[in-house]
Amino acid sequence: MERILILGASGFIGNALYKELCSFFDTHGTYHTSNAAFEENHQFHQYDIETENIEILLQNVKPTVIISAVRGSFDAQIIAHFEIINYILTHNCKLLFISSANVFDAFTNFPSYEYDKTLSQSIYGRFKIKIENALLRLPNDKYNILRLPMVFGHNSPRLKQIKTLIDLGEAIEVFPNVVINVTEIEKVTQQVHYIINRKKQGVFHLGSNDLVHQKDFIEEVCEVLGHKNLVFKNIYNSNFDRFLAVLPKENILPKNLQVSVRQVAKASVKQ
Repeated sequence: MERILILGASGFIGNALYKELCSFFDTHGTYHTSNAAFEENHQFHQYDIETENIEILLQNVKPTVIISAVRGSFDAQIIAHFEIINYILTHNCKLLFISSANVFDAFTNFPSYEYDKTLSQSIYGRFKIKIENALLRLPNDKYNILRLPMVFGHNSPRLKQIKTLIDLGEAIEVFPNVVINVTEIEKVTQQVHYIINRKKQGVFHLGSNDLVHQKDFIEEVCEVLGHKNLVFKNIYNSNFDRFLAVLPKENILPKNLQVSVRQVAKASVKQ
């Protein structure tokens, strides 16, 4: 049985992954802030990426799969991931790195595919690229790069933000000229489970197969939530459509693991 260590298992994505995988694998997770629920779960380990050496945690847990969904200082994350790379090179272990569509945010004229060149104008995107480039130099069986677009779901931070703005009667910022794809958290956890179980290799784009203008998608989510005629603040950063989407082409998942924009919007009201 695989022994999985999820870095950042107290966060939105990390905790959803833990709940998906813990019934099938020997699954461990890390948390930062003291929390009684995590402290009582012996599968959880307190870890501060900014002050602690991750090598000690790795030697204690001895994972065969590491999933990185951790947040925190970019500099601290880079140091930790290079230590992880040293570990997986000398142990029977691989790393699944949760990356982002932002590694392509300098390209605006078209959507991006798994093995397209990365280039980012943002600090966040460049940070992700630095870790990606280190992983791409490893043997193929030692890593997966999992790039995500915006992640929704009924309990997602993005949806909570929208609901808060609606409750306050404030305008929701939208980008009419930005073309995106999206995903929802339950589908992401199923996709990651499949990638681990089938020992898949390489880079995966875990987003919807279709595209949508960001404003249209947010309006659809609001309608699914039962709200119409809301106030939107249109933000134009270009006179033309600007793409920020990661589409799959090389590594296609089975049909039951694919998702559409409409399905993501509907997932906003799942209980």
